[in-house]
Amino acid sequence: MVSSVRQQYNAAFTQERYQAFLKSITQAYNYTPPFRIAETPVFINKQLKGRLFDACEEIMDTICRPDFKDISKGAILPDQIVPNEDEHTVFLQMDFGICKDEKGDLIPQLIEVQGFPSLYFFQDLLATSYYKHFDIPSNYSHLFGGLDSNGYIQSLRDVIVGDSVAENVILLEVEPEKQATRIDFIGAEHTIGVKTKCVSELKKEGKDVYYINENGKKVGVEKIVNRVIFDELIKRDDLKRDFFFTQEADVKWIGHPHWFFRISKHTLPHLKSQYNPVSYFLNELDRIPDDLENYVLKPLYSFAGTGVIINLNRYDIESIKDPENYILQKKVSYAPVVETPNQPAKCEIRMLMLWKEGEARPVIVNNLARLSKGEMIGVRYNKNKDWVGASVGLFEN
Repeated sequence: MVSSVRQQYNAAFTQERYQAFLKSITQAYNYTPPFRIAETPVFINKQLKGRLFDACEEIMDTICRPDFKDISKGAILPDQIVPNEDEHTVFLQMDFGICKDEKGDLIPQLIEVQGFPSLYFFQDLLATSYYKHFDIPSNYSHLFGGLDSNGYIQSLRDVIVGDSVAENVILLEVEPEKQATRIDFIGAEHTIGVKTKCVSELKKEGKDVYYINENGKKVGVEKIVNRVIFDELIKRDDLKRDFFFTQEADVKWIGHPHWFFRISKHTLPHLKSQYNPVSYFLNELDRIPDDLENYVLKPLYSFAGTGVIINLNRYDIESIKDPENYILQKKVSYAPVVETPNQPAKCEIRMLMLWKEGEARPVIVNNLARLSKGEMIGVRYNKNKDWVGASVGLFEN
């Protein structure tokens, strides 16, 4: 996206550097991530940086409204109500497809917004690995607000651990060792000492929650960083457990489970921004649009793109038996803007935010990028392709 920097990077790129880069990521935690990591970061100039920040602020305006809980109450299913909801989310993420406007300038278009943590730790490792193995101009950074890596990790420590002892704070998942994002869990333990536990490992005595450590000792749980996707947990009747989200417990949620639902696809139809493609709840449509080829159908309760229909016809919509659980969203046309040695790649940028307790608004701290040469962003659309996969945006200061 910055032609001079891109040309220099591509000219200096070698497979030897790339393999050394991948090796350094594996060696950092003695773990190889199962997903593909792209050969390049994404260089983002000041103009696009400004638009991404403007987009985040406009979308935050809705999420920060005093009545947002009322607006989003329909997102929480009656059988998934979890006690002790806090005033606002801790983690906020916004995914933007990088497109072109009518003038040919780059513009972000919102794909999804999430009140849920993903890859906050891995993204710092990934960026620092690019810096180490490739020639990156000194006036580009993956972090915002004047943060360096030490300050960024301290911010995460402050929000997650706070005044607790790290062993009393856990990151909770369903079979974390099988998750594609496991490297992020390992990063959390490596940098701030927070251990990852499966929901089946938690025990309860009354309202007290604890786990058994490697020495056979009971360790009380004061705070839980929630990484559990309810959709996945509901399907796992085989998991024997004492801990159930919907029961009272003396724990503080760092990222209460309700925010996964409140800030999600359910939020999209409520947003009014030039950076948000128009979206409708399917059950509230007066009529089916004639130009369905310009829309995508998304289920409200899904994760990682499952159930999305991108090539729509009237039958797809008319056959939906629960339209209240779907949205219809105007398609986003990604621009192939990242030059590679063969065909250019499309790009999606996820802006990562933290919302500290007592603060009026979230703060943008980091980012994630994904490169694609397929019809959509995602592994199944990019098989046997190079210069695609997980990456990070490096923003011009």
